[in-house]
Amino acid sequence: MATMLEKGQAMRKMVLAALAAAVATPALAADLEPMATKAPVVAPAVPVFDIAFGGLVQSDYNFRGISQSDRGPSAGGYIEPRFNILPDVQLYVGLAGWSTKLPTDPTGEFNIYGGIRPTFGPLSLDLGFIYYAYPKETQLFVDPTGTFLTTVGPGSGIFTLDDTDFWEVYAKAGYTFNDYVSIGGNFYYSPSWLNTGASGTFASATLKLTAPEGSFGLADVGAYLSGEIGYYWLGTSDAILGSTDYPDYATWNVGVGFTYKAITLDLRYYDSELSDTECYTNTGDPSGFYNGGTSNWCDATFIARLSFDTTLSALK
Repeated sequence: MATMLEKGQAMRKMVLAALAAAVATPALAADLEPMATKAPVVAPAVPVFDIAFGGLVQSDYNFRGISQSDRGPSAGGYIEPRFNILPDVQLYVGLAGWSTKLPTDPTGEFNIYGGIRPTFGPLSLDLGFIYYAYPKETQLFVDPTGTFLTTVGPGSGIFTLDDTDFWEVYAKAGYTFNDYVSIGGNFYYSPSWLNTGASGTFASATLKLTAPEGSFGLADVGAYLSGEIGYYWLGTSDAILGSTDYPDYATWNVGVGFTYKAITLDLRYYDSELSDTECYTNTGDPSGFYNGGTSNWCDATFIARLSFDTTLSALK
């Protein structure tokens, strides 16, 4: 039989073991807790400075319902440095250019622009200034026989200006309801549209429906349906252009687009309410001088455009 001393020693060992287990169990739980808790997801930081850039080719360059390339193909590109002064406030400047075929035969159209883009949750705003430059323009005159001249001749009259550069201020707003539906509004104003002395005010509304991700079962492939309806209010030209009252008009477009990473294929229908005679008044299409004062630059048309758009941060 165990002695009383042996029984006491055994009891003491059992109590010590129990205390050790009681102390060790919380320590083990504390060691395991960090492993069971997921690390917080940290959103990628918005780069303070970035540069967006892109390019395109298209079957026609249509600007607010009017062809700028005589119904022929056009190419373009842009570069846009951006500075995010706050996560939701961006300053930007940009340079964009397109090949054109216009009455004054400029090298092309080049846009210099800049502004600020604040964002308030689903609402985005864009307030800015844009200058439209048409380098190396050739002024046209018409002599009494109906022949175009590039210098003033006996009895000739002015057909175009020697400089059609002009500027606009603009305000844009967009609202994103969800990943699939967004709307927008645009407003542009110039005190001298195409340097004619006539004021120009353009306003439009847009709608875009984006297909859910994975709709085509292919990674990085997406699609959208979008449209725009706008109206252009135009004033009266300076006396040197005959105090011409340029016709106001509505214009609209609707199309579908398919995207793959930074590449977009856009297929779009454009139209305006301008008649061929009104179109000639607004464009000065030289061919219209021999076609009874008419132009097809404002007629309905279908345009295919292939473009790419990306940023330096997206390439890293």
